[in-house]
Amino acid sequence: MAAAQAVEEMRSRVVLEEFGVRNVHTTDFPGNYSGYDDAWDQDRFEKNFRVDVVHMDENSLEFDMVGIDAAIANAFRRILLAEVPTMAVEKVLVYNNTSIVQDEILAHRLGLIPIHADPRLFEYRNQGEEEGTEIDTLQFRLQVRCTRNPHAAKDSSDPNELYVNHKVYTRHMTWVPLGNQADLFPEGTIRPVHDDILIAQLRPGQEIDLLMQCVKGIGKDHAKFSPVATASYRLLPDITLLEPVEGDAAEELSQCFSPGVIEVQEIQGKKVARVANPRLDTFSREVFRNEKLKKVVRLARVRDHYIFSVESTGVLPPEVLVSEAIKVLMGKCRRFLDELDAVQMD
Repeated sequence: MAAAQAVEEMRSRVVLEEFGVRNVHTTDFPGNYSGYDDAWDQDRFEKNFRVDVVHMDENSLEFDMVGIDAAIANAFRRILLAEVPTMAVEKVLVYNNTSIVQDEILAHRLGLIPIHADPRLFEYRNQGEEEGTEIDTLQFRLQVRCTRNPHAAKDSSDPNELYVNHKVYTRHMTWVPLGNQADLFPEGTIRPVHDDILIAQLRPGQEIDLLMQCVKGIGKDHAKFSPVATASYRLLPDITLLEPVEGDAAEELSQCFSPGVIEVQEIQGKKVARVANPRLDTFSREVFRNEKLKKVVRLARVRDHYIFSVESTGVLPPEVLVSEAIKVLMGKCRRFLDELDAVQMD
């Protein structure tokens, strides 16, 4: 019985110990364990696989993906980071820049500004094409000149009072429609995601006048095209109390974990610790510093239960980014199958 439990733990849990981690590698491949049928079975996969949305708002999404291997989870994460396309500033035509920010630095800053435009409505620009068209390019104009405020108090030293337009923000970027873009996109839909991103600071007499061209691209080519601020996953924590923890020890145990993980209940006049919500734990392993408590707790992670956190830059809603990442992954699978069919035909 103990041997069977050890095998099941090895197959399904990554165990965190005081000075290391056990069962890191996936071992449930065909033929590795006697008595286990680990051959791929589509019906079994469909039965065990599920996606549970835990939290979703305008810019972030947390969901559980259960029943997959680490390779698939990591492929999905990498696609979110580097292969879901967006629109970003690619070329900057500088007509006048007398600010202290050099042209190259200014262009780099502009490239990292997220643009609120649905990339699915645009095509990739053909390599070598210098001039963009309405189907592959967005154009923005930035023209700001700093002047003195004639109404400022004479003894004032506040730049916000002394100068007009001394801070250049993304709200100063104006969209210049190409072709029939004005008919296709309602006013206000093509814009920077945030209007309060500081681009540069000016002083009286200084001016920035430039034209920006945005194209469709992916994060694999440049980080400015990445649609997510972060896309990460972690394995679901699994915390087990190996024996009852009562009295002051229960309070001590709750302090060793993130708030909400260990709950102290009053049962028949005794304080008793129980695992309330292991999902909240960050696994600091603080409990292993307590000589009395480190032997009464087992820390582990569920091997095939992934908690994904996706934070959008605001270009597209996070649920759309996830669906687009799934489409990219499906396309990769189709290309792989087509290659296999082509090899078999040869």
